Amino acid sequence: MENQKVWFVTGASKGLGLTLVKKLLNSGNSVAATSRSLTDLQKAVGDHPNFLPLSVNLVDENSVETAVRETISKFGRIDVVVNNAGYGMLGALEELSDQEARANFDINVFGALNMIRKVLPQLRKQKSGHIFNISSIGGFTGNFPGFGIYCATKFAVSGFTESLAAEVKSFGIKATVVEPGYFRTDFLSSGSLAVPNSVIEDYREVRESQDAHQNQINNQQPGDPEKGVDVIIAAAAAENPPLHLFLGADAYQLAEDKITAIKQDLADWKALATNTHFI
Repeated sequence: MENQKVWFVTGASKGLGLTLVKKLLNSGNSVAATSRSLTDLQKAVGDHPNFLPLSVNLVDENSVETAVRETISKFGRIDVVVNNAGYGMLGALEELSDQEARANFDINVFGALNMIRKVLPQLRKQKSGHIFNISSIGGFTGNFPGFGIYCATKFAVSGFTESLAAEVKSFGIKATVVEPGYFRTDFLSSGSLAVPNSVIEDYREVRESQDAHQNQINNQQPGDPEKGVDVIIAAAAAENPPLHLFLGADAYQLAEDKITAIKQDLADWKALATNTHFI
């Protein structure tokens, strides 16, 4: 069928990635998907003739390159790439060690960059393709106590996706950054949300945020993953897909609040802040 494509999805053993992979396979697409654990991925998805499960270390360029090569060998091409792998980090900036912060950047930012770097030669050769980078509403607005490092990684993803879209447009390649709100996945569970080894109790707002996310918001998120991935699939089929794809009514509200706040800052300081040129 005309709408059948070859998709490559990272971080596919759970969450939005797993929901996306299952829906794609059920609708006749071919899917290569990655996880750190091949066993977990195979168990989660099951057997399917159009499915290529891959064990990939995203911070290892050779591992990523091998996965891309195996996908092209099996399916002949790659049409859509979804950089979904990542994890949350909840801790005040002062609490988190250099090692903890860098580890979050390694997966959330540099893992995606490794994937982009290794898949683009094939997409340029095809003169087609679409790269989706899964960010977060926390990659557009950072007003979340305790999520400074996580938001920083997602701001990076949103930022380099904008540049990527401009760089690859002439090759017929598209790029979209997906910025979801709260979806009912296991993102807030212990396996996907890291916390600092050393806690500073003075950070009352951070502890309250941690308690809220782990004990109140978890398993109560308003977003339906099935409906969320439907939007991503629709964007992949669109002739003119968005550069920024906000997912969820909560994401839209938070984005609008941020835009309003920026407009207010611009207005309040315009006279002084624009009077900076040489006379």
